[in-house]
Amino acid sequence: MNSEIHIKGQNTDKNHEVIQEINRLREKKNAIILAHFYQVPEIQDLADFVGDSLGLSQEAFNTNADIIVFAGVHFMAETAKILNPAKKVLLPDLEAGCSLADSCPAGEFNKFKEKYPSHIVISYINCSAEVKALSDIICTSSNAVKIVESLPKDAKIIFAPDKNLGNYVNMITGRNMVLWEGSCEVHDIIKTEAVIQLKADHPDAKLIAHPECKAVILQMADFIGSTTALLNFTQRDPAKEFIVATETGILHQMQKSSPDKKFYVVPTDETCSCNDCPYMKLNTLPKLLNCLKNESPEIVLSAELMDKARKPILRMLELSK
Repeated sequence: MNSEIHIKGQNTDKNHEVIQEINRLREKKNAIILAHFYQVPEIQDLADFVGDSLGLSQEAFNTNADIIVFAGVHFMAETAKILNPAKKVLLPDLEAGCSLADSCPAGEFNKFKEKYPSHIVISYINCSAEVKALSDIICTSSNAVKIVESLPKDAKIIFAPDKNLGNYVNMITGRNMVLWEGSCEVHDIIKTEAVIQLKADHPDAKLIAHPECKAVILQMADFIGSTTALLNFTQRDPAKEFIVATETGILHQMQKSSPDKKFYVVPTDETCSCNDCPYMKLNTLPKLLNCLKNESPEIVLSAELMDKARKPILRMLELSK
């Protein structure tokens, strides 16, 4: 199995014209473009900031821009709007959702929460604004362990919506959090057999994995971390080859920062040497240009919902300092 992947931006002449117009409009309208690591390379390359959910939240909180264009998925743009209720927040494609967020409908989660009235609710940022509003603290994969360990050892905790991340945090902290049964299709689909085959094909490669992966994958990993942590690990570790168990988009930054190293993404099937999030990849340069030009689609949330959802996010940001 040869899953070495090379990701390069598709900067054709047409793209160059689009990028020039995006840059003109961004300056004219005092807009900032925030992009997640899972975006296509050409969007990552023109963004003002590229990062994981924690870094993007911090950037959104601190920006002086009038318009925030969020090249990511819906819950990320919602978070930016919650932190900046007076600013205009745009998402290039409103269909850019999240399988993990969708796995935790707010109504069902509220009923689940009512079964544990004495529990503190920690919700992973990959959830809807409505679920955030039902939470006490938000976390990301970068700070989940830190957030949980900030609470007393005997604290009763509900962790939602990702059961794999929750299991990982339970293992690291020795807690026994009650977990919502949700998962990310991009990480949950990674097959043990594919990882074993890649390890056999590339015995010198280190396996690095996102904590949204299943426990059996994490047990085999040489390093576990958020997308930022995975990127940093490949930069500082002396290994020259890495098997990467997360979404393909992060490889663009890995290859840019370590051009002398090789990266093998764990494929989702035999026909593809990739593991793409279909929602993340809905955003394109033309859509980004159109949303800047038309200032639409815009994220619109009620003031009451934003007020409720903001409190647990601000608590996370305070604990992450």
